[in-house]
Amino acid sequence: MPTAADLLVACLEAEGVEYVYGLPGEEIEELLFSLRESSITFVPTRHEQGAAFMADVHGRLTGEAGVCLSTLGPGATNLVTGVADAQLDKSPVVAISGQGGRERLHKESHQALDVVDIFEPIVEWNAQIAAPEVVPESIRKAFKLAEYEKPGATHLEFPEDVAAEPIDASPIPARQQVRRPDPDTESAVRAANVIEDAERPILLAGNGAVRTRASDRLRAFVDRLNIPVVATYMGKGAISDRESASLMTLDSGPDDEAASAIEVADCVVTVGYDIAEHDPAAWNPDLETAIVHVDHEPAEVYRHYNPAVEIVADVGASLEAIGEQLSAEACSLWCADRHDRIFEDVTAPPDSTDPVTVTNALPLLREALADEDVLVSDVGHHKLAIARNYPTYEPNTCVISNGLASMGIAVPGALAADLAVDTNVVAGTGDGGFLMNAAEIETATRLGCEFTIVVFTDDDYGLISAQQVDHRGEYTGTSLTNPDFVAFAESFGIEARRPETWDEVERAFADAVPSDELTLIELRLDVSRSDLSG
Repeated sequence: MPTAADLLVACLEAEGVEYVYGLPGEEIEELLFSLRESSITFVPTRHEQGAAFMADVHGRLTGEAGVCLSTLGPGATNLVTGVADAQLDKSPVVAISGQGGRERLHKESHQALDVVDIFEPIVEWNAQIAAPEVVPESIRKAFKLAEYEKPGATHLEFPEDVAAEPIDASPIPARQQVRRPDPDTESAVRAANVIEDAERPILLAGNGAVRTRASDRLRAFVDRLNIPVVATYMGKGAISDRESASLMTLDSGPDDEAASAIEVADCVVTVGYDIAEHDPAAWNPDLETAIVHVDHEPAEVYRHYNPAVEIVADVGASLEAIGEQLSAEACSLWCADRHDRIFEDVTAPPDSTDPVTVTNALPLLREALADEDVLVSDVGHHKLAIARNYPTYEPNTCVISNGLASMGIAVPGALAADLAVDTNVVAGTGDGGFLMNAAEIETATRLGCEFTIVVFTDDDYGLISAQQVDHRGEYTGTSLTNPDFVAFAESFGIEARRPETWDEVERAFADAVPSDELTLIELRLDVSRSDLSG
C-alpha cells in the first residue's frame, strides 16, 4: 500500500511541481525514495540556504511556489534565511522539513527542535503533518496560501513515522488561484479626482506591479495618461526604461534625479508597493504628498504613508478603472527631461581610461543581455549600482532582493532562473555574497546549467565600508581576503575569465552571456579610484 510519503509526492505532482531543491537526511528517507519514483526532479544542493534561495527565485519568476526540502534540526534551521527572504520579497515558496518520530518529540532527543515554532514568525502558514490523512489538505493549503496574492512562504513539518505509514488516499485537485475582485466605481472616481487635482502626479511601481503580472495594464495606463513612473528596486521592468515616462528607480540618475522628482511630486500613485521595499519617509518627509494606494492589501499604518484613497482590488483592473475616469490630458510628462538625462547617464559606455567600477561595467553587461534575459543580483554594494543604473525593459528580468535583502542569493537564484525561464541568465554578485553559496556551482554543473556568474571583487564588504565612511569618515571590520576566483571556478570544470581592459570586459560579456556554457567572469574593482556610492 502507498505510504504517506507517496501521497505527499502525489500531491506535489498535482500542484505541478517539477523540482524540489534540498539536502538528503535520515528523517526524510521515505520521502526521497518516493520522489525518485515520481515525475519530480529532486535536486540535491550543497546547503539548505541555497535550496531555499532556489525555491525563492523560482517562485518569483514563475508565480508558482518553489519547493525546498530539508531534514530535521540543522537542516531545517539552515532553510530559515532563504524562506524568510521569500516571505519578505513576496515570493511563493513551500518549505518541507523532516522530523524525528513522534514518539521522541515529547522529550529532549538528538537534533530535535520545535521547528514549527521556529518558522512561525516568518511564514504565511505553518503546521506539522501529524497524521497521514491530513497530507492532501496540508499540501493544498500550503500551496494555496503561498501563491495567493500577496504571496509568501509556507512550511510543513513531516515526521518520519508519519511518512512511513500506509494510506490510501488521493490529492486534492489544484484550482485556479483566487482573484481579487474589481474595484468599486466610487473608489476609482475618488482616486481619479486626487490625480486630476495634482499638478505633478507620479506613479511609484513596486514589487506587486511585476509580481501580479499587471505590467501590461500599467503600461497602457502610463501611455494613455503620460504620467511619469519611478520604480522600487523590486519593481524594475514594470515599464520599459526606454520609455520617456520612466525615471528608473528611486535612486537613479545623476544628482538623484528620480529621488528629487518624487520629492517634488504632489501626488504619488503607488502600485503594488510594500513599504518594506523603500521607506516612504524618504519621499514623503513632510507628510504633504497625496497618496493613492493601489494594491491587493490595505496600506500599512505608517505616519509617512497615509493614503488619501486606498483601492484594495485586482491591481490591473484597478488601473484600468481609474484610467477610465481620467481624460488623456489629466497628466503630463512633467519630468521627461529627467528621463533623458538618466537614460543617457546609465547607457553611456566607459572610456578606456575610466576606472573599473560596477557602474561603469553595467552598460557593457546590459548590451550583452537581450531585453528578456534575466539578471539575478546578490546583495551588497553592487546591488545599489544595479538598482540605480541597470536599465530594465521587461518585468521580472532584474531580480533584486530588497525585503529581507539577504546576501548569497545570486548563484543559487541564477541556477533556479536557468531552469525556470528559456532565456539567458546572469548572476551579478560581490565577492562577499558569492562565497556564501559558491558551492552551488557544483550543483549547477551537475544539472548542466548554462548561465554566467559575474563576480565584482573588492576584497571587502563594500556596502558596509561605504556606510561607515559616510557616517564616520573611516571603516573597520569589513576587509576580506579571497581565493583566485578564476582558478576556483576552473576547479569545478567551468570556463572563467578575468578581463582587465574595457575592451576585454566587453568581449567577455558578449561571449559568455549567449553561450551554452556555465561561465564565471571576475571583475576586480578599482577601489582606490571608484566612487563609494556606486
